[in-house]
Amino acid sequence: MERRGYPRPRGRSDRDAPRPTGDPNDSHSRYIEAAVGGLLIGCLYLPNGNPAPGPKFDFKLRWFDRFATHAAKLLKSGAPVVLAGDYNVMPTDLDVYAPERWRDDALFRPEVREAYRRLVDQGWTDALRELHPNERIYTFWDYFRNAFVRDAGLRIDHLLLSPPVAERLERAEVDSHVRGWKKTSDHAPTWIELAPV
Repeated sequence: MERRGYPRPRGRSDRDAPRPTGDPNDSHSRYIEAAVGGLLIGCLYLPNGNPAPGPKFDFKLRWFDRFATHAAKLLKSGAPVVLAGDYNVMPTDLDVYAPERWRDDALFRPEVREAYRRLVDQGWTDALRELHPNERIYTFWDYFRNAFVRDAGLRIDHLLLSPPVAERLERAEVDSHVRGWKKTSDHAPTWIELAPV
């Protein structure tokens, strides 16, 4: 039931959503788009890619390249777009608790960090990094070895904003306390607040 004064989400089922992979052999459900409240929201789960190097890492890089092509088309449209989700990429040393331990992991290898940099360089704004440029912020803590208590986290969930959205950005945060709840996800809610149009 639609409530008066509230935007009605218009989306596509996962089967009908654009597949930025461009690969008919990729049957995984990794991306969905919906138009909500005057924004186009793309939500993704980028392949993990481990072990690296290897076929899974190669698949990750190919998927990332095809996603970047789709993202460039969205950017070119001029639409207000948010690309949100688990990118399985730690872009910088600031985004991982112990960079030296992750150098050969598929989430931190130079190739994937470069792919993320190329994506952002298209003109996207990394919302968390924009408002917290030098702050160590994490969005994920593994269930093993007491990672959350030790704050041994990773920043792998990202909100990338097109220019019309970035100019409205007021807040970008991670509700890390939620990760401390019992039986919770290993990812914490990551969110933005935008100025009204």
